[in-house]
Amino acid sequence: MQVLFNNAGSKSLTTMFRRTGPYAVLSAIAVALTACATPRKADVSLPAAYEAPAGVPAGAIALDTWWTAYGDPELSSLIEQALLRNPDVRTARSRLDEVKAQRTGAILQYLPQGDATAQGRRTDTEQIGGSAASIPGFSTSGVSRQYTAGFDVSWELDPWGRALFAYRSANAEVDRVRYAYETARAQIAADTADAWFQARGLAIQLADARETARIQQDLYDVAAKRAANGLAATTEPDRIAGDLAQAQAQIAGLEAQLQVQKRAILILAGRMVEPTANIDTPPEVGQAPAVPAALPSDLLQRRPDVRGAQAAVRSAAGQQRLAQLAFFPTFTFSPGLGWSRIEQPGFSTETSNWSIGGSIMQPVLSIPRLLSELKVQNARTEQAVTAYEKTVQTAFQEAEGALVNLEADRKRVALLADGEARAAKAYQAARTGYARGLTDLSSTLSAEQSWRAVRTQLTSAQVQALRRSVQAYKAVGGGWPVQAYAAK
Repeated sequence: MQVLFNNAGSKSLTTMFRRTGPYAVLSAIAVALTACATPRKADVSLPAAYEAPAGVPAGAIALDTWWTAYGDPELSSLIEQALLRNPDVRTARSRLDEVKAQRTGAILQYLPQGDATAQGRRTDTEQIGGSAASIPGFSTSGVSRQYTAGFDVSWELDPWGRALFAYRSANAEVDRVRYAYETARAQIAADTADAWFQARGLAIQLADARETARIQQDLYDVAAKRAANGLAATTEPDRIAGDLAQAQAQIAGLEAQLQVQKRAILILAGRMVEPTANIDTPPEVGQAPAVPAALPSDLLQRRPDVRGAQAAVRSAAGQQRLAQLAFFPTFTFSPGLGWSRIEQPGFSTETSNWSIGGSIMQPVLSIPRLLSELKVQNARTEQAVTAYEKTVQTAFQEAEGALVNLEADRKRVALLADGEARAAKAYQAARTGYARGLTDLSSTLSAEQSWRAVRTQLTSAQVQALRRSVQAYKAVGGGWPVQAYAAK
């Protein structure tokens, strides 16, 4: 049903049916149904504490820039470069700019809309036959000109607050994408640190493989000397030569893996064209720094993905409210201005006009469609609430799991470090005994292999502890300036 008003103040009513009673009842029912459609409160209850060892006091390490806790200038530089240059970060930033522009468009549609128009035409007429006529306003030949200009405005009045809810929903969507941007940055920082520690681990493995080759070469020289002096079987050097060949082959494989890992780091840092030699990975790792003590409830503020899911609920709730308000009448105010001028041989006229009008549109036959759209939006809002709950649960699982595993990695490193020292002593004793003819080759090789196995496990555990600490920092919400969003 639509009611129109013209500038003379007359009123005309157009309906598709003479009796609107059933539709008025249907509309009232629809309005009553929309009043009941509100998002449910998300269940984001969490345990009071993690079942994990407490870390260092809160605030001892800046979670916003957790990578500085490793005391590695090269790592800090790589992460800072990645946060500026990485394509994923730049794409997320462009997406944020896009949504900000869309927010402006969502609000502007509720402001007055109108365009100025202007048109001109010149007509040259030449009579080539028949009887000529030339009277004011009509001539069969000559030049005529016509000019028109107008400015019409359409403004949807908003007594129900549609613009307000559209603004809230658009703002929430901007917040959601902004948190997605911060999530992307935090992920890139973690990926860069993880790739860096993997490269450091490969460098240690490569150094260990080279040391193994050196040891095998040393044993080979001793065995060859003993065999030449008749103190050992001639097959002993050949037996060691096989192990030496394996160590040399392992070196070649680790060199290739390290080069590939360096390239991955350069790509993350946005330095694709640089040679891998520009990345220096010393064959050493330090201890994984402790993670500041935190409570599970801190995840609701610290994790950008959690806050993004919360913003998605606000955005969906705004769209749900707009779907409810679609059942209410729409009032449109439409004033306009116009001007025209006509020039013909012996005749000219110029006019101006103004108009003011309005319309009221009340959904009637479209109510079933609007109800269907409202149900769709209700379902989307419920999905957003459920996704928020799921994100919180996942965040807690990741945080507690990372903290528990990090503590286990620390204990594993400590045990393997002690075992490696003992295995090294055992090998040195066996090697000295073999050189003096007090120990056979099998015992010496067995001691060397045991030392090598423990050394490899220690390196793996050290790298795993560092990588786990990166996971823990990210899991508890590190890697982004949370205080900058404290008011949101």
